[in-house]
Amino acid sequence: MMLRNTRLATSLLRGLTLSILGLALTSPAHAADPVSLTLYNGQHKEVGDNLAKAFEAKTGIHVNVRKGSSNQLASQIMEEGDRSPADVFYAEESPPLNNLGEQGFLAKADDSTLQVLPKEYVAANGTWIGVTARTRVVAFNPKKISEDQLPKSVLEFAEPQWQGKIGFVPTSGAFQEQAVAIIKLHGREAAEEWLTGLRAFGKTYTNNMVALKAVENGEVAAVLVNNYYWFALQREKGQLDSKLYYFTDGDAGGLVTVSSAGVLKASKHPKEAQQLLAYMASEEGQRVITNTTAEYPMRKGMVSERGLKPFEELQPPKVTPADLGNAEEALDLERDVGLL
Repeated sequence: MMLRNTRLATSLLRGLTLSILGLALTSPAHAADPVSLTLYNGQHKEVGDNLAKAFEAKTGIHVNVRKGSSNQLASQIMEEGDRSPADVFYAEESPPLNNLGEQGFLAKADDSTLQVLPKEYVAANGTWIGVTARTRVVAFNPKKISEDQLPKSVLEFAEPQWQGKIGFVPTSGAFQEQAVAIIKLHGREAAEEWLTGLRAFGKTYTNNMVALKAVENGEVAAVLVNNYYWFALQREKGQLDSKLYYFTDGDAGGLVTVSSAGVLKASKHPKEAQQLLAYMASEEGQRVITNTTAEYPMRKGMVSERGLKPFEELQPPKVTPADLGNAEEALDLERDVGLL
């Protein structure tokens, strides 16, 4: 009788132990590790960091941000192939995403994400989205030149009378996109003449903020930049001496370009990666980005809260981000004329 009771107790103890072990294995402490995404960020550092923090606060999904230039990160993704740790690529301009999309590195964005954005600002095959937009402008110093002295077309800056008065950044992705727009609108020869004239008569700068500060300091009369640099400097310094000049009538000087993003096919967490892309296109995500950098929200129905010239009042050329392609034509021309 005692032996039977001992065996029963042993059996019950074994069952209890297994039950406890089973509970332990399924407890949160032993659950699968939480998903963590990797964002390759070619946008400005503060933009990527603020976006990652806001997305984690919203979803609980942590985002590791790796910063680099858009072209550098695109090349890295190509080299890494299926081994890439990146889940989402966020670029300062569209050509690097367009190139990756054409070569099959990007997954199609969810239809629900594509539908909230204007179709002219997403890839034709749906592999990348335009997140926010900016416009090319002339920043000028009224102490050096009056607004009525500025040309009606950006092409005129390639003429001798602008010797030493106009600055530009030949390595800027947006400048290269502008050169592509000129090719699309006026032909390769006109674009080559424009670049040749700028090289002969203009001043080159290493980056857009350096160029803008050169105008602000009176070093040069005017520079070709994106609008948001001026607003960034205004936020930093307050009242500025320089002003913005907007080209009209569809001139290439008023080209609208976009920062863009896409999900990698190699992503180990495609569902969560699509969530991040959708967040970037959501009203909340757009506010996070446009409150950090003075760009235009691309989500339908949203407007900027940064005091920008209303998007609907811009008169850009009819050249879409998809038309700009990979910007290879502009790079070739810049090399031919000695700007790169």
